[in-house]
Amino acid sequence: MRANRAELARAIKRARDRVRPEDVGMPVGQHRRVPGLRREELAMLAGISVDYVVRLEQARGPHPSEQVLTSLCRALRLEPDERDHVFHLAGATPPHAGRIDLHVRPSVLRLIDRFHDLPALVTSAKGDVLAWNAMSSALHGDWSALRPERRNHARLRFLPDPTDPPRSIVGGSPDELAAAAAHTVAHLRAVAGRYPDDTGLARLLEDLHAGSAEFRDLWADADAGGWRSHTKTIVHPTLGPLRLECDTLHVPDTDQNLLVYSAGAGSPEVEALGLLRVVGTQEMSTAR
Repeated sequence: MRANRAELARAIKRARDRVRPEDVGMPVGQHRRVPGLRREELAMLAGISVDYVVRLEQARGPHPSEQVLTSLCRALRLEPDERDHVFHLAGATPPHAGRIDLHVRPSVLRLIDRFHDLPALVTSAKGDVLAWNAMSSALHGDWSALRPERRNHARLRFLPDPTDPPRSIVGGSPDELAAAAAHTVAHLRAVAGRYPDDTGLARLLEDLHAGSAEFRDLWADADAGGWRSHTKTIVHPTLGPLRLECDTLHVPDTDQNLLVYSAGAGSPEVEALGLLRVVGTQEMSTAR
């Protein structure tokens, strides 16, 4: 892959101007003549020399290694698409380019463990349930009891399997179910645009097209979309319908989502979650 030194220099300079010192825990100081980071500050954050930064921004010097590019992108706080752009301009292949990341960082696992009183789970870009806490299994049904290939939101929604263990139903009224289905398809269309070469995604889409007329119809008309926070109805087999807020927190460097379910103070759902915490998890251990 051929490098574009001039565009790489421009991208680094523009990103450096955008990052404020306080954003990266550095003192602002007085008499600053640049809107963002100084070259010296970027060099310190990235662990490279000031001269190296100067040469990069002047479109000259050595071909940056993957390690240097990674450090620069981290120091510049680039989003994944911006990071990938910088790698391409440098003539390098971005990390995990073209593949959906199915590895959950230990720090994210520790985070969902902290939600001991709220259901929480982590999903991949294509909706695979990668990690969960005990409260999520108590609310949705034991994720560990599902075959790994079945732990996917779209498969559960469009390709029901009578051999699956009993699970809660996500969605209440027909309108809510229809909206959730359309939202799932729109998300997958967006993911297909980002990961055209991911074999797991291609297999999922092939199975959905082959096995679900509803999915085929929705796919034909769907625009690209993304997950967003909203209220969901979870029909629990014992507790009945629960209206819960589902907040979606994006983990940008892995393109994964952390979903957390909660309810407003004083609502019946708060009491139901409390009951799940006491009764629904007593025979479950946190599984991943």
